[in-house]
Amino acid sequence: MPPIKSQARWLPWLVCFVGSLFFFYEFIQMNMLNSLGMYISKEYNINATQLGLLSAWYFYANLLCIPLAGTLLDRMSTKKLIIIAMSVCTFGTLLFSFSHTMAIAAACRFFTGMGSAFCLLSAVKLASKWFDPRRMAMITGCVVTMAMLGGMVAQTPMTVLALTIGWRETLWCDAGLGVVITLLVLFIVKDYPVGTKDTHLTEQQDLKTLGFWQAKRIAFGNARNWLAGFFTCFLNLPISLLGALWGNTYLQNVYHLTNTDASYIASMIFLGTVIGSPVSGWLSDTLGRRKLPMQIGNLLSLMIVMGIILIPTFSVMELLIIFFLLGLVSSTQIISYPLVAESNPKILTATAVSTVSFTCIGGYALFQPLFGRIMDWHWSMGAKLMDNGVPVYAPSDYEFAVWILPITFVLALLATCFLKETYCKSLG
Repeated sequence: MPPIKSQARWLPWLVCFVGSLFFFYEFIQMNMLNSLGMYISKEYNINATQLGLLSAWYFYANLLCIPLAGTLLDRMSTKKLIIIAMSVCTFGTLLFSFSHTMAIAAACRFFTGMGSAFCLLSAVKLASKWFDPRRMAMITGCVVTMAMLGGMVAQTPMTVLALTIGWRETLWCDAGLGVVITLLVLFIVKDYPVGTKDTHLTEQQDLKTLGFWQAKRIAFGNARNWLAGFFTCFLNLPISLLGALWGNTYLQNVYHLTNTDASYIASMIFLGTVIGSPVSGWLSDTLGRRKLPMQIGNLLSLMIVMGIILIPTFSVMELLIIFFLLGLVSSTQIISYPLVAESNPKILTATAVSTVSFTCIGGYALFQPLFGRIMDWHWSMGAKLMDNGVPVYAPSDYEFAVWILPITFVLALLATCFLKETYCKSLG
């Protein structure tokens, strides 16, 4: 990218910051059932498997739309696509607040998930246009930090808000925030820097020459993209399982904590990732390595989660530190995004990165309901306690299901063994 001389040096940061607010907003939608799940379970009289499926409808929509999102973002205005997608998400959230049946609630989650398919890819696309490629890991880390801040908002703040004004009213506030962010994108975000229009047009012509199906074949036929996707998917599971849905109830049942204390602890995963993402990106860029920091973060994550499983006697303070550290070291997952960008032609950045997003969201869609189903299976082997038709789960049910984490961390480590080191240089 040519030097930017005719505009303020802070403009790339402002554009990418506002663009990443979409990712911030979507992580609120993605993780809010961790705080609101108790109310929704009672409202619709559903069990753990059904709550997991309700959450998963969001990710089913993601899976369907992410390949399309990558293609559109490589070929159309990033700003216009963000505005359209944000509007869809906001409308879906508002409709959810008025739902009175499980079917309508699931449809609203699906609708919101359609728009959210664009959130990470659009932020990465903007970053690739506004920043030097050698800084992509750090910038991607900052983008993910915005998402984690959204995840934190979906924990204690949303828990307290729901306790104060009700879960439906909380969603009204959530939809209002979506409107504000959409307006900021409308007035601030630009597709590319001043003076790079010719480069942008050349890339568009190259894409046209390459063709739709050939572009898909290159991106989706690259094994490195899928291996990086599996790594990110597996190392992201503490966020998707403990942060997005099951963390509060796991901590309440296994450690006998209050709902508020549990939400504080679950939010520590996001706080750790908020700090760890830009640090991991900066460290990777500085070392000029991708695989090594990914593998170190993977091993540390495995050690920490084994401690959580095998020592269920930690104090609240100890749990706050441990969950923070888990988010900190597992944030090395973000390095897979610049690794994929470097392993593919630059004109296919969004399409290539969509393979990682597709795999990662597929993990959400698979493992959230699987966690609930494992709990239901283990519950059915015990006393089968019920409360007004809703299963009452024992601590052992949660402890059994959480073994998903160390198993998948081992698989993530295996995936990195087959990745090719890019040394922060384009191999595409």
